[in-house]
Amino acid sequence: MKTPLLVAFAVLSLALPARSQTAAPAAPAAPAKPAVVLPPQKAYVAAQKFANDGKVNPGFLAAHEKFVAQAKEGKARLVFLGDSITAGWGRQPAIWDKAFGQYDPVNFGIGGDRTQHVLWRIENGELEGIKPKAVVLMIGTNNSGADSAEDIAKGITAIVDTIKTKQPQAKILLLAVFPRGEKPTGKMGVANEKLKQVNATIAKLDDGKTVHFLDIGGKFPIVDGNLSAAAMPDFLHLSESGYQIWADAISGKLAQLMK
Repeated sequence: MKTPLLVAFAVLSLALPARSQTAAPAAPAAPAKPAVVLPPQKAYVAAQKFANDGKVNPGFLAAHEKFVAQAKEGKARLVFLGDSITAGWGRQPAIWDKAFGQYDPVNFGIGGDRTQHVLWRIENGELEGIKPKAVVLMIGTNNSGADSAEDIAKGITAIVDTIKTKQPQAKILLLAVFPRGEKPTGKMGVANEKLKQVNATIAKLDDGKTVHFLDIGGKFPIVDGNLSAAAMPDFLHLSESGYQIWADAISGKLAQLMK
């Protein structure tokens, strides 16, 4: 049985208003980091590739350093230069070895590269320490969204000129930029229309001596007006059959240049 004192205390407690719970003031939010503004790049001015944090892309730098080391070994007689389409030869060792293995080839392709990135790479060591007989160059598709046809062609021309300066003995097999997109013409082929202009310009670099231009875009099959997914599964990168088409299309010319 509760004592009168306990009962009175309980009644008094119920009658008193609840003590307010004042919330602690919220900590001030950390100031938002300002967006990184990447430096503008011209297609014809050598530049490194940057990541979204504004720093040099680590994958790009690692691949470049690997290529510089390969060049310093001095063994390569054939150099492939380009972007992810060229880098993709690494997934086709059987085709690569059969078509080019006798030439002691090296593959200096980096995914996502644009003309300015390849230009920076060859200005910074990738053509040092070797004396290749030939260089196969195919670059420019990654510039098609941001740069004009004129600037892309200027970028490719700058690369060709740099190769000629650094490797005057080398023959350059300059490939037209491959077609891209599901439809090579029309509304879906806007990038292709620009690349056609690029190819028409760089074709004039062919001097029949040092620079040899070759357009193999027509070798990739067209089905109902579309690029065949069998050769280009994403209408940009090549499948095994696509790389076989590439190898077959340049092997004859390359054999002449490697003599």
